[in-house]
Amino acid sequence: QVPLVESGGGFVQAGGSLRLSCEGFGIVFRFETMGWYRQRPGKQRELVASIGSDSVTHYADFVKGRSTISRDNAKNIVLLQMDSLKPEDTAVYYCNTYPILARPWGQGTQVTVAS
Repeated sequence: QVPLVESGGGFVQAGGSLRLSCEGFGIVFRFETMGWYRQRPGKQRELVASIGSDSVTHYADFVKGRSTISRDNAKNIVLLQMDSLKPEDTAVYYCNTYPILARPWGQGTQVTVAS
């Protein structure tokens, strides 16, 4: 019932990098497939990347090669390293389980990329 907490967003120039973090409440990430999602202005929320309990990863085409999702089970966090950011990456980024959303959406973390 308690949303997950996202952090690490910010304002960067095109080509810059950000490291997003997701902290869990009420979910043991090590037993779940976790996903990072984003919602661009005027667009639907979409999956960016996921990581399974076995650490198998999946990336959306629009971010493949530019992002790395990882987990730290000891800290119960999921990370998303984003590099070579583009203005089109501007969005609010959220984390949750995947594909079934086990938690309500949190506030997300804003990523803004300038050209």
